[in-house]
Amino acid sequence: MLASLRIQNVVLIESLNIEFQPGLCALTGETGAGKSILLDSLGLALGARADSALVRKGADQATVIAVFEVPLSHPSLLILHNVNIGIGDGMALSSLRGGEANEAIQKTEITGDSGSPRCLLAARDDQIIEIIIRRTLSSDGRSKAYINDQPVSAGLLREIAQSLIEIHGQFDTQGLLNPSTHRKMLDDYAGAGGALTGLWDDWQEKKMALVDLKSTAEASRAEEDFLRTALEDLDALEPKAGEEDDLAALRERLMHREQVMEGLNAAYEALSGENDPVRSAWATLERIADKIGPQGHEAIGALDRASSEIAEALSEIQRLSADLEQSEHDLQTIDDRLFDLRAQARKHVCSVNDLPAKREELAGRLNAIEHADEALAEAVKQVEAARGSYINAAQKLSDLRTKTARRLDDLVAKELPPLKLEKARFVTRIEPLGESEWGPGGIDRVRFLVATNPGSDPGPLEKIASGGEMARFMLALKVVMAQVGSAGSLIFDEVDAGIGGATADAVGERLAKLATNKQVMVVTHAPQVAARAAHHWIVKKEGAQDIKTTVTALAPGQPRREEIARMLAGAVVTEEARAAAEKLLETSRAA
Repeated sequence: MLASLRIQNVVLIESLNIEFQPGLCALTGETGAGKSILLDSLGLALGARADSALVRKGADQATVIAVFEVPLSHPSLLILHNVNIGIGDGMALSSLRGGEANEAIQKTEITGDSGSPRCLLAARDDQIIEIIIRRTLSSDGRSKAYINDQPVSAGLLREIAQSLIEIHGQFDTQGLLNPSTHRKMLDDYAGAGGALTGLWDDWQEKKMALVDLKSTAEASRAEEDFLRTALEDLDALEPKAGEEDDLAALRERLMHREQVMEGLNAAYEALSGENDPVRSAWATLERIADKIGPQGHEAIGALDRASSEIAEALSEIQRLSADLEQSEHDLQTIDDRLFDLRAQARKHVCSVNDLPAKREELAGRLNAIEHADEALAEAVKQVEAARGSYINAAQKLSDLRTKTARRLDDLVAKELPPLKLEKARFVTRIEPLGESEWGPGGIDRVRFLVATNPGSDPGPLEKIASGGEMARFMLALKVVMAQVGSAGSLIFDEVDAGIGGATADAVGERLAKLATNKQVMVVTHAPQVAARAAHHWIVKKEGAQDIKTTVTALAPGQPRREEIARMLAGAVVTEEARAAAEKLLETSRAA
């Protein structure tokens, strides 16, 4: 519920602090006293567009602070948790009850006949948490918003506001007068909000994947001939990893073949000649080894190893010489091979070393083309399966809507006679949509229609009902749907306009009934409505030069009687008006 509202420097309000209460709360006052300023201030706190005209003349900044009290299970706390905003005294949701709430936000349960998933907080409802919303507006039009002293966007304020409070005016374009909201209202009442979103998204994703696959297949088929030719060229070439470096090295040797051969031969002769100093020294030491003793073994071993290394070097020199002498390659062959490899690399925009990998890539693309029909067939199956799942769930939701609509119409019908609409009818019409109009909301169009005269066909509310009738239809619907939605506070701004007498009393009675489960605040000019309130505030203008709006809580007894008498009589309050006011208050207390 809305626990308090603090306003500073908003239009005619210099400083104001209102502590609200549960139940039905009435705000009354003469026309122009500033009741609309209270709603404008609250709207500012809840994310409405910031208008510098709201800043009081002469002030640099306007400030509005709205404090809401919600149970720990309230969905607004989940919104704050998801954006890492602490609750209460800077306490994180995850710290409450040993972290149980943090774990609980991951839990879901299935509600309603449609199997709609609904997130829950598995926590005690008796633990009350404060959400403090603050918004400042400077005279130059700049605004800042805070929730629990942490800066937030106006968009987040609006998201939070939707879960905390509902504001209804006489011509509420966000409710009954806006047909686009009717389906959601019915689904909320059925407990099936968002039931199809996941299935719809899955179907659309698979459809897009199929479109992409078809596009890719068509583009691939256009290059199929290129792929085949390119693959044949690479297969004929048979490129190998590292081949370019090997060929370059061989080419370098072939370019200096005679010089290399001469050097290799000279080296071989130097190492294989009869005057090999290593072998000669080794033989000499071997002959005197028994005379040198153990101290000579190291020298003999080193000479032995050197002799082995020389033998290995000779073998390698012989191999190199043989390669050069017997090589099947010549410079022209190597140059041609390098040219072909590098030409293919340029063609495929890669390095020569990457040609083997490029060959595998081309083979894979060609294989995909050859098996594209199979992939497309599988994708089509997935789309049809997703479509079938969506239609199946959408039909179940449609059946639930039809059943719920009948129940809603019956219950609203029972609320209409007390509101002096006994001849009126309220009809929830459900019509099938064409497939091109399907969406995450399902396959139905839902509209709330009314007929105010017997025998007339139901039609759109805005075309059939007067302003007062619209307000009463909305009130009847709200009374029926009071348990739906998370908003703990409802504000009705002059929904009783244009009515009086028994009709106004009936409106007050229904508001009081609605207030048994919600905090209901009503801005009213009807004394019959104000008399039904459990709590009453009067809004006044004071001052001659520096005019200010004040709000005063009226205590039970004479203060309330005087205000209701003023509402009955006007400027001059008579004893008859006071007696009538007392009678209204007695009737409301007895109800």
